[in-house]
Amino acid sequence: MRARQHLVPRPDVSTVTGILLACGGILGGLLLEGGRLRDVAQVTAAFIVLGGTLGATLVSTPFSLVRAAGLRLRHAMFNANPPKEMLIDEIIEYATKARKQGLVSLEKDAAKIADPFMRKALNLAVDGADLQELRSMMDLQIQIEEKRAMAEARVFESAGGYSPTIGIIGAVIGLIQVMKNLANIEEVGHGIAVAFVATVYGVGLANIFLLPFAGKIKSKIRQDSEQKVLVLEGVAAIVEGLNPKMIRSKLDAFLPAFEHAAVPEPDAEPEPLPAAKPAAAR
Repeated sequence: MRARQHLVPRPDVSTVTGILLACGGILGGLLLEGGRLRDVAQVTAAFIVLGGTLGATLVSTPFSLVRAAGLRLRHAMFNANPPKEMLIDEIIEYATKARKQGLVSLEKDAAKIADPFMRKALNLAVDGADLQELRSMMDLQIQIEEKRAMAEARVFESAGGYSPTIGIIGAVIGLIQVMKNLANIEEVGHGIAVAFVATVYGVGLANIFLLPFAGKIKSKIRQDSEQKVLVLEGVAAIVEGLNPKMIRSKLDAFLPAFEHAAVPEPDAEPEPLPAAKPAAAR
């Protein structure tokens, strides 16, 4: 049986495409209206919005959780989970070997599994853990990991709430500086335009990055939990000694509907012709 290797994370196409489309649409609209990129390139505004948003987030959230949320950001940018079909094939491979040689034969294979959740579940099965206890332990791990990940996603939601307000603060600070030069009308017009860049940064940061990242992380969390349930059901079926074909039929329920193999319906048998009536006696 081949050793399982860690999959190389693949960029999340929808996340990268979405960011490029959002930024491209906004900047493209600016250029179409005769603006220039340097009109919205303000280091001071960026410093106020980024620094203020991070500071407000740290005030409301423990540093350890903010740090964990930053590490969780890679889940929004990359896909590291294997396809469900690959997981099912791997489980069927273990089920076939266990059915022929017994659960103990999977001990060496379990040590080579890259996925820590599957490795733990299969090791418990090999060690002879009771099926009910195995389910209880792994269900608890799923719930704890999901709650922890959801808490990390809410950090981005909090930051997305602070960011627009910090942008308004930056705009007000810019307007205060404008008020000092009311005698020069040209400087006033330029200063007002620069001041409102902070508002653009605050609203853009919240609605292009922070809030969408929170939503994407939550979506990935649900996918991760579903894959863990798939693994748990597969390992439980191996412990029960089910036929590999039955296990595959059971786990196929986790695949999207369009990925299920279409089962052709049997052709309808032709209805029998009615029996000929006997001719009437003359």
